[in-house]
Amino acid sequence: MNRRPVFLISVLCFGFAFFYIPILSMIVYSFNVSRLASVWGGFSTKWYVSLFSNKQVIDALVLSLEIALVSSTIATILGTMAGIALARFPRFRGRLIMSGLVTAPLIMPEVITGISSLMFFILMAEWIGWPAQRGFTTVTLAHITFSMVFVTTIVQARMVQSDRAIEEAAMDLGSKPWEVMRDITIPVIFPAILAGWLLAFTISLDDVVITSFTTGPGSTTLPLLIWSKVKLGVTPDINALATLMVTAVAIGVVIAGIVMNRAEKRRQLDEQMAFRANG
Repeated sequence: MNRRPVFLISVLCFGFAFFYIPILSMIVYSFNVSRLASVWGGFSTKWYVSLFSNKQVIDALVLSLEIALVSSTIATILGTMAGIALARFPRFRGRLIMSGLVTAPLIMPEVITGISSLMFFILMAEWIGWPAQRGFTTVTLAHITFSMVFVTTIVQARMVQSDRAIEEAAMDLGSKPWEVMRDITIPVIFPAILAGWLLAFTISLDDVVITSFTTGPGSTTLPLLIWSKVKLGVTPDINALATLMVTAVAIGVVIAGIVMNRAEKRRQLDEQMAFRANG
């Protein structure tokens, strides 16, 4: 009986080590004074200074953040509406088709999605003259269509687990449907909405395949820029850039965890107070 926990703990430690040791080594070598990323030459922060003075990297970062913010916000709005519809309306015309459209991008290779988006934009440009060129708009639309299915799945799962009796009780007490949605449904599923937004933001920020098909000249995102630099050999400034991205993601995850935990505790407290009032 004692061997099994030891084996599971060993496997767990190996998995974490396999994932995090390369990240830690990358962080350490980002402070390497040598131009060779794999040869330690001493401690230095010059690559961070060089990184912030690189206009090409800054422009690519700003473009990636703009695309990620816009696409994740719109994808969250559309995905939330789709998730609520699939969870609260088990029967409506076109449900099977809608469910298939939600599931297909989850299992479809990204290269297929990228090619499909490219062909769509080419046909639209021939038929109506839009888009005139590929860039911010085309990349954003492609990211929205790809990431909203993840938001839909997360919100739908949360809606299925939530207690519908609370919403029905609110309507029995005279609340209108939009009031129930605003005061009960949205607060209950807010952790799922936030999780979906974070996932959509992350997917958009680090996407390479779909972006490479839908972008154009002058619209190079940060992942594409890093990919082009890696082809020529990893340099310490790439390690510095990746370290900053890891730090930003870690801070975002911590903040999101705190917000979601507080929202969940507040929701549980409200449910307990409501049941006590009804009792």
